[in-house]
Parts: sequence; C-alpha cells; structure tokens
Amino acid sequence: MVEDTLLDEDLLLDDLLDDSPQPMTPESQPRPKRDMGFFQQLPVQVTLELASAEMSLGELTTLGEGDVITLDRMVGEPLDLRVNGALLGRGEVVEVNGRYGVRLLDVENTQLAGSHDG
Repeated sequence: MVEDTLLDEDLLLDDLLDDSPQPMTPESQPRPKRDMGFFQQLPVQVTLELASAEMSLGELTTLGEGDVITLDRMVGEPLDLRVNGALLGRGEVVEVNGRYGVRLLDVENTQLAGSHDG
C-alpha cells in the first residue's frame, strides 16, 4: 500500500547502494569556475594573539589594579596571527611608521594563500 504511493522522484535505500554508473544530469555536471574577484574584496578581521591565561571566575574577581597575570607564552616567542579566528600563521611585532605591524615568520598550510587563481 505504501509502496503504491511512491513516486519516481522518491529516494530509496536501494538507489543509494546502487554502484552502477549514473548518467550525468545538469545538476551533477561540473560547474565552470566563477570569478572570485568579489570574494577578494570582502573584509576580514585580522588579529595578533599575544598570549592567554586560564583562571577561575573567583580568581578573576579578586584582581585589582597593579596585579599581574602570568600568560602562557614566553617573551620573544612568535605570536599567533588569526584571520576571523582561524590561525593563519605566526609572526613578530614590528614598528611601521610609528604604528604596530607584524612580520610573518610562518604561514600555516591553508587554502587562504593562493586560493584566488582564476
């Protein structure tokens, strides 16, 4: 009875397990590459992460002016450079015309670098 109401478009478990080659439909054909220029212009948030510390809320509430929090990174150790929260690489702080800058020392193997080949 239920089987009588199945339509040709209904997905069946047998269809998923079928290993025979399927004809290419317009939906499954490879799509042409699109111009990625639009995405090259999207703004991203770039941050340099100095270090961090973990403490309890109780410890945090007892802190006052002049207290020192020990962080988890050594002086001179490369800092994490993040793009929208994702690690891009590591670098060191430099001065550029009176402003902070970062010199990249190591770039992670990500799709961010070189992904704009068109």
